[in-house]
Amino acid sequence: MEHLINKRVKDIQISGIRKFSNLVANYKDAISLTIGQPDFPTPEHIKEAGKVAIAANKTTYTLNAGLLELRQAAANFLRTKYKLAYRPEDEIIVTNGASEAIDITLRTILEDGAEVILPGPVYPGYEPIIKMCGAVPVYVDTTGNGFKLSADLLRDKITEHTRAVILPYPSNPTGCVMTENDLGGIADLLQDKEIFVISDEIYSELIYNGTHVSIASIPPMREKTIVINGLSKSHSMTGWRIGFTFAPVYLTQHMLKVHQYNSTCASTISQHAAIEALTAGIDDAEMMKQEYKARRDFVYDRLLALGFDVEKPDGAFYIFPSIKQFHMKSFEFAAKLLEEQRVAVVPGDAFSQLGEGYIRISYAYSMDILEEGMNRIERFVKGRS
Repeated sequence: MEHLINKRVKDIQISGIRKFSNLVANYKDAISLTIGQPDFPTPEHIKEAGKVAIAANKTTYTLNAGLLELRQAAANFLRTKYKLAYRPEDEIIVTNGASEAIDITLRTILEDGAEVILPGPVYPGYEPIIKMCGAVPVYVDTTGNGFKLSADLLRDKITEHTRAVILPYPSNPTGCVMTENDLGGIADLLQDKEIFVISDEIYSELIYNGTHVSIASIPPMREKTIVINGLSKSHSMTGWRIGFTFAPVYLTQHMLKVHQYNSTCASTISQHAAIEALTAGIDDAEMMKQEYKARRDFVYDRLLALGFDVEKPDGAFYIFPSIKQFHMKSFEFAAKLLEEQRVAVVPGDAFSQLGEGYIRISYAYSMDILEEGMNRIERFVKGRS
């Protein structure tokens, strides 16, 4: 009866990131540099808050939008960190990770035939949801612009069907960051157009120079922007599944309906831990960020020394070197690297066809693992010179 399955679901593929990272299980001595999983444990004070919530029997449903105290903490976090103002009562939803936040946002604003503009290469989690909504992903090639979307690149892709633009910065897979000047040009282009902006800011706390800037902080853009964030990367809480949407009330009231019928509410225990993360742990990311910066510098310097053409990341914990000099497709390169040297990276084409010719290396791993991984990459490269 497989022919009865929704065609849109049948046509989507498992993420190329997961597909390749799963291959590592076949190589018991392999080192994986594939997944964006912080190698730091969740801070102890946050774990303790979760334990206290369980002991106090705080295990029932919350309001669909989440605990008001958590929404207040999230509003204060954004106001303090990024000068963004959202009302806890009706402009914030607590979701099951940023992934659900993306899902309810797209399902709220998209209809059949709508177009969504994406800067490629890009995280592969957007396209399947866009397609399941009956909408069309439209990619912008950013490889000649330091992997950044610009007003000039964007202008050529806008049509009468454009419903939204996704700004996923700091970027997975490239680590590039948008400055206030970069965003200003895009805001000038979009401010008078009936086009939503989805600003995925999950890596906002992991910027190595300066402070994260959100396009929603540019006044004309707040009313058409949905900001997505969460605690997975900033507080090493991937398994706790806490994300957020921040949007004007006219959007939030409809997104809340989708969230309600999707999952009712986020885990109550995780919500109580998240209050601790956003209050007492408001600066927990700082220690992790400094360590990631040292790892970034190490991996970047090693790649340069090996002759790779590579942009230095300004945020997140990924680096995206070109492999075009090796005259191999990205999957072939990654497969041979895994087979011959037992080190796994993600083929660039996992991030759309605009990622072909690159690989993604995650440096969210200990320095010992990164050193051994880079030594194996060095042996692989030198074996082909």
